Amino acid sequence: MNVKNTLIETLGIEITHLGQEKVVATMPVDERTRQPFGLLHGGASVALAETVASIGAYECLDKETEICVGLEINANHIRAKQDGIVTATATPVHKGKTTMIWEINITDEEEKLICISRCTMAVLKKK
Repeated sequence: MNVKNTLIETLGIEITHLGQEKVVATMPVDERTRQPFGLLHGGASVALAETVASIGAYECLDKETEICVGLEINANHIRAKQDGIVTATATPVHKGKTTMIWEINITDEEEKLICISRCTMAVLKKK
């Protein structure tokens, strides 16, 4: 997967585990991902969550005939984070023919929960 010149590259997201049942990625909490008050931006957390859900869903597709796109995402921001690294772990809740639902937990270096998210992916036929 080419991440050059994408939001993944811009935010410093790195995939550390890739599979159909789990995707794990890290993201730094730095000047790229903080909001003006010096805390991890909720939008950066959501971008990380949708990234791992999208990659997980993509791994489950017939890549010759299907693509996937985000349909809905929600997130609860549990704890603030000022610096360091956060880790997102995505696991499937539902893998259907036209939709998939992934649950994403974002944790800090001490495995404290920073954000919990659920992302619904639409599975589409390639044109």
